[in-house]
Amino acid sequence: MLRLAAFAVTSVLATAAGGPLPPLAPPPLERLLSAPDRLTISVSHTGNPRADGEYRLECNPVGGDHPRAEQACARLDRFARTGENPFAAEPNRQMCSQQDGGPARAHITGTWQGHKVNASFRRTDGCEIARWRNLEPVLPAGRS
Repeated sequence: MLRLAAFAVTSVLATAAGGPLPPLAPPPLERLLSAPDRLTISVSHTGNPRADGEYRLECNPVGGDHPRAEQACARLDRFARTGENPFAAEPNRQMCSQQDGGPARAHITGTWQGHKVNASFRRTDGCEIARWRNLEPVLPAGRS
């Protein structure tokens, strides 16, 4: 109790003297979330030679050589605000339409929101096509 009173008096005196107390160090989680997102995106077999290739995407601040970096980072920011993980795999026991979205493939590695990312995308059925589309423009628009 005596320590608490001494801290309170010291705080009041420091503030009254015009010197604010130094800010507290942010907790580890805040440091992780404020770290820049860095992803490597490899795309192949889209049917569009300009879309195939390997791209770097950096967000917070926006950078890299991704052709639509601003829009891609904005999309990832929306996922972060809603708490959705766009890199999570589809559940195994899910009914999906048996439509073929073509041979396009993508692989994303790096860090996002302080978490490691290692995700693969294909357009082999309705669920995977929806998963791909959900991540556009991080991934290029695919054909179905």
